[in-house]
Amino acid sequence: MHTKTSHAAEDYLKVIYEITRDAGRASTNEIAEQMGVAPASATGMIQKLAGEHTPLLHYEKHRGAVLTSEGEQAALEIIRHHRLLETFLHDKLDYTWDEVHDEADRLEHVISEELEERIARTLGDPSVDPHGEPIPSREFHLPAQLDISLAELKPGDQATVARITTSNPDLLRYLASIGLKINSLISVTDVSPFDGNTGLIIDRNALRCVLGPRITKEIFVMPKRTQMDPPSGVA
Repeated sequence: MHTKTSHAAEDYLKVIYEITRDAGRASTNEIAEQMGVAPASATGMIQKLAGEHTPLLHYEKHRGAVLTSEGEQAALEIIRHHRLLETFLHDKLDYTWDEVHDEADRLEHVISEELEERIARTLGDPSVDPHGEPIPSREFHLPAQLDISLAELKPGDQATVARITTSNPDLLRYLASIGLKINSLISVTDVSPFDGNTGLIIDRNALRCVLGPRITKEIFVMPKRTQMDPPSGVA
């Protein structure tokens, strides 16, 4: 890391980055929930990171936290470590996609920049990890996310699975058991207006499955234009 920080601080930076990428600012309660700590503990670490000689985040009471440019770079560097490690474990050591997160969590803080570079070269500089999440570049850039949540699809829509944001191993094992993986083609058959449950067919298999909104919001897809859609440029 360019800025020397503790393992715990790096975890906070990573969590705050993920929250603020979607929400703009991260509230203390959101950070505490993601970190699995009490709000008072989260507040203490947030204030510490904001009070560094080179602050890693800006914090305002009741408005939450946002990373400084130095904090964002530190977060993206640890995210790069994590996702490269997940990919190495999956592609070279035959870990399944539900096993890689915890191992990468243990290793991401301690690998050297030299080892990171060798892993990247050995893997052929991959752009995504086993869950489809983008790997930050060496310059700590991430591409814009063009995918949408599976929860946003409607009956008749088709899409390709792009990434899965959960690290819950039980959920990942369940998704694997029903044949849902990165690049799977899914067809939505129905969406319940009462509970948001989504019925779908995966890779044109005859078997229909149903996923609840707590799961569909963790699955991101690239929609496909269907025969019902007008051609480009036609109203």
